[in-house]
Amino acid sequence: MERRKRRRRPAGDEGRAVAYVRVSTDEQQLGPEAQRRDIERWAKARGVQVVAWREDRAVSGGAELDKRPGLMAALDDLAAHRAGLLVVAKRDRLARDLLKAGAIEAMATARGGRVVSADGAADGNDPTAVLMRQLLDAFAQFERAMIRSRISAAMRVMSDRGEYVGKPPLGKRLGDELVRTAKGKVKPVLVEDERETVIIERARALRSRGLSIRTIVTRLAEEGHLSRTGRPFSSHTVHTMVRGVEARRAA
Repeated sequence: MERRKRRRRPAGDEGRAVAYVRVSTDEQQLGPEAQRRDIERWAKARGVQVVAWREDRAVSGGAELDKRPGLMAALDDLAAHRAGLLVVAKRDRLARDLLKAGAIEAMATARGGRVVSADGAADGNDPTAVLMRQLLDAFAQFERAMIRSRISAAMRVMSDRGEYVGKPPLGKRLGDELVRTAKGKVKPVLVEDERETVIIERARALRSRGLSIRTIVTRLAEEGHLSRTGRPFSSHTVHTMVRGVEARRAA
């Protein structure tokens, strides 16, 4: 039985590009504004039209692809706009994982595009350029591992000194007073965070009225109740807020 040949999508127009910007919580040297400026300069110098901008904030370069909505939207934009290029400011903005970077390249190719970086590093299709891209991806993965290692080491030192490690739980903040633990370490006292307490009570009141978690997320954002990062609360966080209400309803 003759196999059907898979039809490849025609190559997109390399005069049109989709721009992708990513920043993580680990390193912020190249922030979103700086990345956008680099991409805009690159596009102007080459006469390329940027037809769409996509962004992922506070997302690690090693995150699973389904946890990067901006990237997935950028890949879909390649086909939607028949763009031939997915442009990032630097290669490590694409991914800090060798396998994931390769997967993104393949997904871009399947949509008629290819990945390029505004700094011009290894953008060609010859064997040398391909090897350089693989080396850049490998170094990005190594650098990510080093960043994680340094953070872990710093947290261990802080813990040994008796300093508070980690963020306070929802509804709490670090107080000005210190307390000595049973092991002799000194730690700050956690006190009530008045702003977050109000938000938690509001979320619980909405849940008591039978509203869904998704609706509560939207309602809190509309009322100006934002997370510590200045963004809307996630469904997971809202679910944590209303856990007491859930228990009472189940009883």
